[in-house]
Amino acid sequence: MPLQIAVIGAGPSGFYTAASLLRESEECRVDIIEALPTPYGLIRGGVAPDHQSTKGVSRVFAKTAQDRRVGYYGNVVVGRDITLDELRARYDAVVIAAGAPLDRPLGIPGSDAAGVYGSAAFVGWYNGHPDFRDLNPDLNTSAVAVIGNGNVAVDIARVLVKTPAEMADSDLAEHAAAAIHQAPIKDVYIIGRRGPVEAKFTNKELKEMGALKECVPVVDPAQLPTVIDGEMSDHERALREKNLATLRGFADRPAGNEHKRVHFVFCSKPVEVLGGGQVKGLRMVRMRVEAGRAFETGETFEIPCGMVVSAIGYCMPQLAGAPGDETSGVVANDDGRVSDGLYVVGWAKRGPSGVIGTNKKDGRTAARQILQDISESGRTGGQGLRSLLSKRKVVWVSFEHWLQIDAAEEAAAPPGAPRRKFSRIKDMLAVIGKPTAKLLNPAG
Repeated sequence: MPLQIAVIGAGPSGFYTAASLLRESEECRVDIIEALPTPYGLIRGGVAPDHQSTKGVSRVFAKTAQDRRVGYYGNVVVGRDITLDELRARYDAVVIAAGAPLDRPLGIPGSDAAGVYGSAAFVGWYNGHPDFRDLNPDLNTSAVAVIGNGNVAVDIARVLVKTPAEMADSDLAEHAAAAIHQAPIKDVYIIGRRGPVEAKFTNKELKEMGALKECVPVVDPAQLPTVIDGEMSDHERALREKNLATLRGFADRPAGNEHKRVHFVFCSKPVEVLGGGQVKGLRMVRMRVEAGRAFETGETFEIPCGMVVSAIGYCMPQLAGAPGDETSGVVANDDGRVSDGLYVVGWAKRGPSGVIGTNKKDGRTAARQILQDISESGRTGGQGLRSLLSKRKVVWVSFEHWLQIDAAEEAAAPPGAPRRKFSRIKDMLAVIGKPTAKLLNPAG
């Protein structure tokens, strides 16, 4: 009998794991279980809506999902509709590929004020993620502070300052587009605790900030070093030199007619959100960087702003039956092995790091481990899963149903845009005609 393998999560790490299993063995059946009706995880809900080329990898994932050996069970929440232990009883191996969907708390005085948002929630809101559809951030402000020095911070800043014309070919959620384009935002501050050399921007994303129609990047040349000190590989040094060259170009840029500004604020750490119950600003402390480590100088200053978005990292929620590592916010594991028959990949394994392609290695490792550890099958797999879901009257969505939702989103797109997303689960289910009835998986 073929090995029965369940993958929890339909994001990149889940699909790369499924593809590796299919490639390594003809004798396996992979069922992908996803909490949302929609597949692709961060490709749909995390990648910036104006980065459509990055989303193109979903076409590769779709081929995997349509393999005869793969089942897709969308709208099934592990921990609500079925437990991890129940999956383990029905599958020879279970792979946790659920990502790290929760924001790490900002954890400074005032961070519970209205107007403070985590980047997972805020990005999910403008990407049409159903969990954040009703976030309704208050954008009635002239200034926004984004805490973080990685691509997520740059994405957020860019989405907030682009014109409607610049976003016309994106899949920015309709409700978010209306709010953002009507907002009076003039200044966005991207704040990093360490210096420009240590910033985690990739150069492609950083350079985009210099090509906006109505916004200019602002960099203090005094914060840009003339040389890069410290030991590092030639490759790493080259990447940092590229970023410094781009930032120097921003600093040397003459004033133009742009009426919006994105300020890069390095060596600065937020220590308090000002304003009482409503954000009015951030109190900052200047930092000095020595050997890549940041130390407080004691010098403080303030940034007036009406909204704060914290992009300082993510963690995964506790999953009953999976041991959590409280320090790193991941599933405790030994290179992906959790316990007999239980594995973990992606951000749930290593934390929020790397790019989409980084998950390929995790998928290959998990597939190799599973095939080394397990040689015989005696589990019911998808048959047992469907029986339990049917008994509990769980509404699940097959990949064929997703293709119907996908087609409806594309058909509803305004001119030039790739799709108009459904951001509520009830609307997705309505497309396939059975919003309340049990949905059977035609793939079997």
